[in-house]
Amino acid sequence: MKRCLFILFLCAWLSPAQAHKPSDSYLSLAVHGQQVEGQWDIALRDLDFAIGLDGNGDGALTWDEIRARHAAIAAYALQRLQLASDQGVCPLQAIEQLVDSHTDGAYNVLRFQATCPGGAPANLTIGYTLFADLDPQHKGLLKIDSGGATQTAIFDPDSPRQTISLAAPDRLAQFGAYVKHGIWHIWIGYDHILFLLSLLLPAVLLPGLREQQQGLKAAFYDVLKVVTAFTLAHSITLSLASLSLVSLPSRWVESAIAASVILAALNNLLPLFRGKRPVAAFAFGLIHGFGFASVLRDLGLPQGSLLASLLGFNVGVEIGQLAIVAAFLPVAWLLRKTWLYRQVLTVGSLAIALVACVWLVERVADIKLISA
Repeated sequence: MKRCLFILFLCAWLSPAQAHKPSDSYLSLAVHGQQVEGQWDIALRDLDFAIGLDGNGDGALTWDEIRARHAAIAAYALQRLQLASDQGVCPLQAIEQLVDSHTDGAYNVLRFQATCPGGAPANLTIGYTLFADLDPQHKGLLKIDSGGATQTAIFDPDSPRQTISLAAPDRLAQFGAYVKHGIWHIWIGYDHILFLLSLLLPAVLLPGLREQQQGLKAAFYDVLKVVTAFTLAHSITLSLASLSLVSLPSRWVESAIAASVILAALNNLLPLFRGKRPVAAFAFGLIHGFGFASVLRDLGLPQGSLLASLLGFNVGVEIGQLAIVAAFLPVAWLLRKTWLYRQVLTVGSLAIALVACVWLVERVADIKLISA
């Protein structure tokens, strides 16, 4: 009975978990003198939630339904974006709207232009509040081209207003923004976290899971091998995918990630990997790397900026992982002899496998069962 209640509690806690890719929009600006040309890709699912696009309520958006709401989309979006030079506000004007596909679905493409007063701006101040009142996790990924140089920035409710120097790009700030984004991405990537935790749970126990490890040092080395293997693997495929050297369909990548969570959790109940968890972490880490790459690939950065953003994002992912490990390992080692830890290892692993099974069905069939 206690085990059943534990499973129900854990499933309820995980039930609002989102699919792997969080809510992002992609804002591209090209500055030519005092003229600014912009393109803003916003997920149709987010716009539908915010202002309603599905006219007949059948759950499927058509081009006619989207086109009928073009004026509302432009008004809603451009009210939440402000551009200004040192001389004053650069008024925004919508030009056209299209639909395009990203790795996580269909996006509305809003093209607009602006004219900045007083000539070519040396600095551009951008205010971004899209979905700030609806989704605290939403982020706006900016790419700005000016004078042959490309810069990037990331907007969220905590940093809705930023000033970009067009004359002297701040590469360190750009790198730091993607480090922060990488940390946040791993912390809200529930499938990645559950995969990693499933592999780490047995670290404080001997391979037979019957006796406790001799000490914290042995557990630390076991964790180090697992995390290092996972890091090396996803760094390889994250780089390959972000540089567009290898491309896999997002739907199948996300499905494979869900399957990896199932297998990692079941390994705690059945010896699937038989002492080879670092090998499993490396193999599945290759798949997880493709999932990490979707954000950077969708932004469409040129090679020079992509490499810096890729490095910063990858560093952030590793910092996020290490923070999880640092919080997990001491607590797990202290609790390793308790009834609670045995329940987390067995019943918790079963619950994780069940939730991941639902994720797998959702992603293969492209339906929503528990994901928000």
